[in-house]
Amino acid sequence: MNPDDVAAYALDLPEVSEEEPWGPHRPVYKAGGKIFATLAAAANASQPDRLSVKCESALALHLYEQYPAVRPGYGYQGPRWHWLTVHLDGTVPDEELAEMISHSWQCVVDGLPRTARDRLHSLRRDQDQPPAQSRADGPASP
Repeated sequence: MNPDDVAAYALDLPEVSEEEPWGPHRPVYKAGGKIFATLAAAANASQPDRLSVKCESALALHLYEQYPAVRPGYGYQGPRWHWLTVHLDGTVPDEELAEMISHSWQCVVDGLPRTARDRLHSLRRDQDQPPAQSRADGPASP
């Protein structure tokens, strides 16, 4: 995934907003007003762009071991949550990056007040459901 793919994926999650509170080329992605992902453009052409996401501690440790491009992120590293930074150098599969972004969104949503959390979970479930087949389409083929 490149930064445009990351942004598109994050913005496709329910009720995500994009802001640049730390200046241009440093977008953050929020759900329920809480940051779940940040992008940082490379300082120069020899360095990759970076994605930072929230992650459960046990999973973060596994990802550090599995991918050299995944490193502890800057900021709070508590007993339950870690921020990790992924160098977007092409070594982490796109599906894994998508899962990291979704997991981070889920971590943030799980910490929201109940009404917001329930609404966002419902929207995510609806988003994950395949579209209903219309009667005009006939029965599905096996």
